[in-house]
Amino acid sequence: MDDIHDPDRELVDAVLAQRPGAFERLVREHQGLCWHIIQRMVRNPEDTRELCQDTFLRVHRCLHQYRGESALKSWIGRVAYHIALRHLQRKRIPLVEAHDDEGWPPTESVADDFNLEAACADEEIAALLHEAIEALPPLQRTVLTLYYLEENTIPEIAHITGLASGTIKSHLFRSRLRLREALEARTGVAA
Repeated sequence: MDDIHDPDRELVDAVLAQRPGAFERLVREHQGLCWHIIQRMVRNPEDTRELCQDTFLRVHRCLHQYRGESALKSWIGRVAYHIALRHLQRKRIPLVEAHDDEGWPPTESVADDFNLEAACADEEIAALLHEAIEALPPLQRTVLTLYYLEENTIPEIAHITGLASGTIKSHLFRSRLRLREALEARTGVAA
């Protein structure tokens, strides 16, 4: 018998057994992730609230399909991502800019010389950085948020978005490059 304690499985089983407070606990534990994913994609607080509700309704309806092959947060993140993606498609909002894939060499490395954490340390630069992040296309904002704010790994982000790891790394690289360029343009100092 496996004696590993799996809090995800226990929570899912409690929700499926309709134990009092179990679903509320699931929402409480994962609403931040859901909000981050959807807000970064749609950028409209009203739409974000509605889409978060849709996400948890879908989670409630489909939780019996969760098999534990990934962390529960990744599974819920994937539901949130796909609901936001469908919203953008219905509104005909592009996920990436048309020229995003032109002229970019494929990259397998997430690393470059731009230190996002250091840039956030200075309040003025942090405000400029936040503004620059908001100007990114929805997919790059979302991947950046999942990686830096939610501290998901590349494989977790791949599970949530359905994108290949190399594609995620490429988006992270491009995002940091765009942020560095935006900061350099606004401050006149090489970031």
